[in-house]
Amino acid sequence: MNAEAVVIRPARREDVATIAAMLADDHLGRARERVEDPLPAAYYDAFARIARDPNLTLVVAESEGRVVGCLQLAILPGLSSQGGSRGLLEDVRVATECRSRGIGEQLVQWAVTEAKARGCNLVELLTHQTRVDAQRFYKRLGFAASHVGMTVRF
Repeated sequence: MNAEAVVIRPARREDVATIAAMLADDHLGRARERVEDPLPAAYYDAFARIARDPNLTLVVAESEGRVVGCLQLAILPGLSSQGGSRGLLEDVRVATECRSRGIGEQLVQWAVTEAKARGCNLVELLTHQTRVDAQRFYKRLGFAASHVGMTVRF
């Protein structure tokens, strides 16, 4: 499988379990996701909320009929930057066995193009400080460390 064989399409409800499994497939995700059969209803509820919101887009990368990656793009209207909108990338994942084949790059390039088309003047993302491979990946794609992130959990 290579990036040329990948199709990026809107996620469907039947993709939710595969997306949840990709979200759980690292040291951080294992601690916060609940991938079980049946999948908790909260995942499907979240999918429905995303699908209803015109500023949120959840896509998957599909190859040979199989979901191998995902990404969520949020368009955030704002007053700063002269009222410019910004794109926020979330939950960028590629199936473990499909990494280093250009799929993640294709997903991110799709999101940047989509954000520009929707009037955004920048695209941002957050990646956990322990995800050093992800940080290298994003730097290679032109992203620069520009903020200090802070979190409050409930």
